[in-house]
Amino acid sequence: MRSTAPPAPPDTLDVRDLTVVYGRSVHALQDVSLQVPAGGIVALLGANGAGKSTLLRAVSGTLPMHGGAVAGGTIAFGDTPLTGRAPADVVAAGVVQVPEGRRVFSGLSVEDNLKAGRLGVRNRGRADARAAAEQIYALFPVLAERRRQAAGLLSGGEQQMLAMGRALMARPRLLLLDEPSLGLAPQITARIARIVRQIHEQGTGVLVVEQNAALALELADHACVLDVGRVRLEGPAAELSRSDEVRRLYLGEQPEDESAAVVATPRELARWAG
Repeated sequence: MRSTAPPAPPDTLDVRDLTVVYGRSVHALQDVSLQVPAGGIVALLGANGAGKSTLLRAVSGTLPMHGGAVAGGTIAFGDTPLTGRAPADVVAAGVVQVPEGRRVFSGLSVEDNLKAGRLGVRNRGRADARAAAEQIYALFPVLAERRRQAAGLLSGGEQQMLAMGRALMARPRLLLLDEPSLGLAPQITARIARIVRQIHEQGTGVLVVEQNAALALELADHACVLDVGRVRLEGPAAELSRSDEVRRLYLGEQPEDESAAVVATPRELARWAG
């Protein structure tokens, strides 16, 4: 049954019955619905190929760059429709993605990388750009120390901070994070997690895709588990972290009672889906 709920409140990401295809027949997402409330943190969990990055691409407008297309459903940020919009229009609406893989401009300085984050920003002057940069340097002091250094000479963790800082230069109201801890040492991962919390505390909503399920569930208020392009489980992050199925499949834990290690029944899945 298709969603008939009223429009979402301002600064709420509302994805309804989203279906995404690659080519003519490969369904990467099928009837996926989720919300990120204003200022909230929602985690997307799932195995490789579950459709997590595809969902972020659909929201950010970058899906056509990867050969995909929205075949059904809607995406909106507050009262602004995002379905099929160009990436620049999505940024202008207040939604900015940090892509997987720490994609920085390696030949440019840290400072110039941050300036590049302003390219999609409309109707804001130099004073606002300077203020945004100073906020980024306060959040990431190491970037302030190395503002003249080429981004390609930064460590992996520093490049991740730069990618996040570049996105924040647009002053987003919703940040899309794709695998922020990928390939980073545990101590750097913990540092990135603290920064995500700070961003959230400053009022920015976050939708995070993260293979480190324990980290994601610790960060998030709410979580959604995708399985082969469909929502399998959904609910408060604290509750999902206590689910035997989530603990077994995504946290690498075994229930004390092995008889509990069974796939959830349709009734249980319906309860989680709420």
